[in-house]
Amino acid sequence: MEQIPGRPSRKAVLRAAVAAGITAPAALMGVPALARTMMASAGTAAAPEPTPACDDGDDPTPPQMEGPYFKPNSPRRTSLLEPGTPGVRLTVSGYVFGLACRPVSGALLDFWQADVNGAYDNTGFRFRGHQFTDARGAFTLSTIVPGLYPGRTRHLHVKVQAPGRPVLTTQLYFPGEPRNTTDALFDPRLLMAVRDTGGAREAAFDFVLEVPQDPGPGPGPTPPDPGGTWAAGTTYQPGARVTYGGRGYVCLQTHTAQPGWEPPAVPALWRAA
Repeated sequence: MEQIPGRPSRKAVLRAAVAAGITAPAALMGVPALARTMMASAGTAAAPEPTPACDDGDDPTPPQMEGPYFKPNSPRRTSLLEPGTPGVRLTVSGYVFGLACRPVSGALLDFWQADVNGAYDNTGFRFRGHQFTDARGAFTLSTIVPGLYPGRTRHLHVKVQAPGRPVLTTQLYFPGEPRNTTDALFDPRLLMAVRDTGGAREAAFDFVLEVPQDPGPGPGPTPPDPGGTWAAGTTYQPGARVTYGGRGYVCLQTHTAQPGWEPPAVPALWRAA
């Protein structure tokens, strides 16, 4: 993955978030390929390792079983919503990368899930659909938070395939779910980063596939100091005001500032004043 000059790797940012005791923002910007999959699993004492960090040849996204409800030939679409669809709206976004953290364009993602009552449509294609990543390796899915059914925690099913490569079949999970501790299939490495957005939810997850790639260039030189009162290492509280690059910003959530989390780069943490 090409590093933005002066920015730390995605792994460094996520591990800094763990050390700071906060959730990695779901809307991290500026480092577009940021792996945003670090979330503490419910009922565990420590946060799991970020998956995938994707900056130095780490392991690909873990596979999981397909389950009994997969159907081929789903319609191509980025929204699984229909008029009057009940349920809490959910937007899932992220990127697909190869082993050198370079984006994979044209990768197939085939999603399927339960409805708000925990039921799968086995006769039609409700809550089923496939799409392809764009030139940046990005994808977005509009759906609902799936319901629960016996034996399982909330989850999304997905198959991901780079052009001409094997299929990754896996499942994505929600942080803070009580059943995460009792579901035998639950894997904390497959937790999405999720946040509430006024009655809806936004989730983020980046996939790393076993696609050989040439390594990208290393970090570039440190850019000039833009000036301002924002400072790495400072703990900011909601409502705190700083300046950066000649512009004012207001803090949105408690965090300890880290390199790479400058106000213009992380709208989940800072709002322009």
